[in-house]
Amino acid sequence: MAATRLTATVAGCAAAAAALAALTACAPPGANTENTADTAAQADAPLVEVGAGSSLAPVATPPAAPLTTELKAASIPKMGKVVTDQEGWVLYRFDKDTAKPPKSNCADKCAQVWPPALTDGNPNLTGVDPSVVGTVTRDDGSRQITLAGWPVYRYIGDPKPGAWKGQNVGGVWFVVAPDGKKNLTCLPTPAPTAVQPPAATAAPTGNGDGGTGGY
Repeated sequence: MAATRLTATVAGCAAAAAALAALTACAPPGANTENTADTAAQADAPLVEVGAGSSLAPVATPPAAPLTTELKAASIPKMGKVVTDQEGWVLYRFDKDTAKPPKSNCADKCAQVWPPALTDGNPNLTGVDPSVVGTVTRDDGSRQITLAGWPVYRYIGDPKPGAWKGQNVGGVWFVVAPDGKKNLTCLPTPAPTAVQPPAATAAPTGNGDGGTGGY
């Protein structure tokens, strides 16, 4: 009888391990889930830049905020082609934005978690076609970079450059490819939940869906 119970326990553990592996093999887990060794190896993997540089025409008044000075096409293990900023942070797009016309619907609390990639209109481009790069004026007057019309963002839940924990967050945030499309190569399931805004600015200020769980 004891041997039978032991065999059943071992089989149950093996099944649970297989199920966990299926969930975590594709992509980093959500913010409230521990990383696997596979995820850590992926985050540590170097970015591989491709393509040649270019630039956009500058605008008259740059925004009073840190700028995204470069857009780089890169290749990341398991995800494939992505776009990063000058420091290697992966950029994302938001399904609740619009591309035609370009419009950002992530402000206030949402923008604290997903900082917009702001520009003075003159980012250097590496491996990104200048024809898909543009800008949109946000409600606060700053200019945000767009790819194929879609505003792009960083994610404060990414622990280091090259990480992509923002993929499929809330089912509406996705890594952006160099052509501006969603990179759907790898999707964590179930969809991860976004991290909370920084404590000092945690109170929402009444923006739309972006600040009430839409991210």
